Amino acid sequence: MVSRQTVSRVINEQTNIRDTTRERVLQVMRELDYRPSRAARMLATNRSRLVGVVATVNGVHYGPTRIIAAIEDAARANGYAVILTTVRNLSPVELADGVDHLVREGVEGIVAVAPQAHALDAMSALAQPVPAVILQADGSRSDSGLSVDNELGAALAARHLTGLGHRSVAMVSGPSDWSEAVARTRGFAHTVQASGAAIVGVAEGDWTAESGYRACQQLLGTGATAVFCANDQMALGLLHAVTDRGLRVPVDLSVVGFDDVPEAAHYLPPLTTIRQDFDELGQRAVATLLSVVENGRATRRPPIPPHLIVRASTLPLASALAAPRDPRPGL
Repeated sequence: MVSRQTVSRVINEQTNIRDTTRERVLQVMRELDYRPSRAARMLATNRSRLVGVVATVNGVHYGPTRIIAAIEDAARANGYAVILTTVRNLSPVELADGVDHLVREGVEGIVAVAPQAHALDAMSALAQPVPAVILQADGSRSDSGLSVDNELGAALAARHLTGLGHRSVAMVSGPSDWSEAVARTRGFAHTVQASGAAIVGVAEGDWTAESGYRACQQLLGTGATAVFCANDQMALGLLHAVTDRGLRVPVDLSVVGFDDVPEAAHYLPPLTTIRQDFDELGQRAVATLLSVVENGRATRRPPIPPHLIVRASTLPLASALAAPRDPRPGL
């Protein structure tokens, strides 16, 4: 037998208890299928062990959705639960309401998944009553921002295409009000220009495959032999449109995406793309937030570097020119 106080110390993960006693209590808890009451623990410790997530997306975008799942996994691994509130209007008032809702629920800290530039501005302007970190922000704009290095990722795409000999390239960008889209456009443009190649066409998409399909029409006649799409869904739409027009990827046109969604390896042809580590981003967000919550200080890290994944949708220009039946590839 052990005392009620000993059981309480085990449940609340206190250190002043023998390992053998702790294991005996845990074994009995497993046999009884005992689950501690979060409400009772909050009353006893004045800690909710809740993390709030305010998301400025509606769940249709792969990246933010995957990051939210990673945040929940990391929080649970650290003994925290997650409360999610979704903000659709993106106005400062609605963002403030979302944060207030999470605070009223007793969260100890907030992670904001704020891809749009104006959402970042609104979140940064709020006087948050609990610690907060902002994800998917352009790291140069916010001291609390955590992000993948989107500019580097787009530069990797540009180096890959120009390294294959493509001198006339095009881009399907993301929405201009998303910080990631702006960073990817900047990284691609700077690297192409530095190589001496030229961007002969840019079409703005909205991250959907449909917008990638429509972008093909805008890029026809530009003479581009390669296209960088700012995400894989838009690349999928572009592949469809190119095929509908009787062109072949990569013989007539090389295509690179961004994200490395699980389906990218099964596109036709399999897509060369830039891989983001969404799990690492979610884990860093939780680690940074809990460092503030539990220790009163944040740990700063550089942006997460992405990686080029080369598949069958890109080809050296010389090989394309040598292909039979089509001596003049491109749009």
